Amino acid sequence: MPGPRIAIVGSGANGASIGADLTRAGLDVTLVEQWPEHVAAMRAHGVRIEMPGETLQVDVRVHDLCEVATFTERFDVVLVLMKAYDTRWACDLIAPYVAPGGLVAGVQNGMTADVVAGVVGARRTIGAVIEISSMMTEPGVVQRHSPPDRSYFAVGAVDPAAAGREAEVAALLRHSGAVEAVADIRAAKWMKLVSNCTTLAASAILGLPIAAAAERPGLRELMIRAGEEALDTGIALGHPVLPIFGLTAEEMGARDGLVERLLDTLLAGFVLPHTTSTILHDWHKGRRSEVGDINGEVVAAQAALGGTAPANAAILEIGRRIERGELRPEPGNLPLLLELAAATR
Repeated sequence: MPGPRIAIVGSGANGASIGADLTRAGLDVTLVEQWPEHVAAMRAHGVRIEMPGETLQVDVRVHDLCEVATFTERFDVVLVLMKAYDTRWACDLIAPYVAPGGLVAGVQNGMTADVVAGVVGARRTIGAVIEISSMMTEPGVVQRHSPPDRSYFAVGAVDPAAAGREAEVAALLRHSGAVEAVADIRAAKWMKLVSNCTTLAASAILGLPIAAAAERPGLRELMIRAGEEALDTGIALGHPVLPIFGLTAEEMGARDGLVERLLDTLLAGFVLPHTTSTILHDWHKGRRSEVGDINGEVVAAQAALGGTAPANAAILEIGRRIERGELRPEPGNLPLLLELAAATR
């Protein structure tokens, strides 16, 4: 019996890495990507995955977004690896090409599971948490800092009626990292949001690798505050505190100090000393980032609850100023960031 037909929509650093892993496993994989030069490079030479200790050159089947309209067959599983803010239109684009019993998994940062469900239906939606550290500055070449033995996913059905079908996506993602099936994927994704609020934009604002930024006096404390605000907000929204990054409940420990333990787990197990965040990559490329889908999610949720999230609000404000061209990502932003966070407490 033939295996599933798989599409990866969004084949940048993480999507191309996963696509290469699935292709090497002998699976039927089609990559869909919006960067024309990247598509051309992968068609000409395959995708090059540079990892610590190993480099792979993998021939992949890849299409430009504009070619989706030429597809004549449907996919059994679609993995969406677009930016969080591009989720809805990407799902609208690929929805006609999903088999009637097919699944769509949002393998992304941000709280995107219900966005996917709003397009393809909750019973066909699988939510996912992803922790891969990678970057790409040259078409066709991915620098993957966390190879499969240091990468992590969590998957879960959005609709209880689809419980068990997350195993179909888990079986694929296990070619790219450790996979955990969870009963409450929204809570699991919020826990990843906690980690992302802690590290991604705060380090990017200083233009530094995540590990180096966390060593700056004052910033580590602000990063932890941002994560704690996100954790408190999730609890207020009714999300239970769940283990993440492959930790056990015992390893997660007590609520006090949890965000700091998650930060240290990330630094020790998933990033290299020179790993920079996806938000900094976007800013260096002159692109919109996911700061609004990460720190901004917490600010908006707290506003709806009648509260505030000062650390996340400060990070969001500086991020917006960078995207408007008023500031550049650099260490000199730290005093302003700390000042804004203190002023809004």
